[in-house]
Amino acid sequence: MPDDATPPSLTTDALRTLVAPVGALATAERLEGGQFATTYRVGLAGGGRVVVKTAPADSPGLLTHERDLIRTEAAVYALAADRPDLLMPALLHTDFSREVVPGDVVVAAHLDGVPWAAAGFGAPAEDPRAARAQADLGALLGRIGTVTGERFGYPHQPLLQATTWRAAFTAVVGALLADAERGAVPGIPADRVRAALAAHAGALDEVTVPRLVHTDLWPGNLFVDPATGALLGVIDPERALWGDPLLDLVGADPMWDGLPAALVGDRDVTSPGAAARLLLARMWLGLVMTIEAPIRGYQGDWVAGYDAANRRSLARALDGLGV
Repeated sequence: MPDDATPPSLTTDALRTLVAPVGALATAERLEGGQFATTYRVGLAGGGRVVVKTAPADSPGLLTHERDLIRTEAAVYALAADRPDLLMPALLHTDFSREVVPGDVVVAAHLDGVPWAAAGFGAPAEDPRAARAQADLGALLGRIGTVTGERFGYPHQPLLQATTWRAAFTAVVGALLADAERGAVPGIPADRVRAALAAHAGALDEVTVPRLVHTDLWPGNLFVDPATGALLGVIDPERALWGDPLLDLVGADPMWDGLPAALVGDRDVTSPGAAARLLLARMWLGLVMTIEAPIRGYQGDWVAGYDAANRRSLARALDGLGV
């Protein structure tokens, strides 16, 4: 990330103010890896730890659907308060005043375990811990999809909401194409994308209930028991939406490595409509990952290969959709 896109640090005074409703600050450790969010692990006087997370409400490096993303994270954590089976941390406090820091803030409980991406597991076929984590994630996908809403689309983006999944998904994809144009991202096959939406409108209409979709269930957002592989927690639902649960399948397989049976479970992914929607979900994620890299200003030797892989996924999805 270029220096001007690196999330700013928070002062000790700011952290002390933000955690005051839940306890007195004793220690603070910044957690690395965020692109736009700034996250700290805070130890409280008398014991206990919490996580403080903030991000700008808007920024040139955010895609349209990412505006006010911390408010979405708070909303999802609140929804999960009565659903411990969703494995999300308890929401302890929010600050949307933008007075202590420029952006919105969530203070959440600290999860047990370690991120799956850092647990050192082998391949699921060879490591029973990885197989357990994968099976637990498949079960979690089903549970998340039981949470339903009133409208399709992004919770805090009225222009990206609708009463039908077809209309909401079309608006979401249209916003991505507009982001690509705004950021002068080269080589985005906008005409083919629009043709895919038109050709498979009937498949989108098969989705009639707005269901919670996390959208970002990759191993970095999943906490596991390093000894057993049991899935213990889920974080970062800030880009969640109400829509087709098939989007969570591709979110769990962002580089199109292949969907294992443990993740698919008993979900229909092979009927004509479901197969088309799965490819549309691949198209959507391919667009997100292709467009965000240049808009974010990613830098490093890895960027060229990452961009090429994302563009291959996008082209593969469009080819599969017959446009």
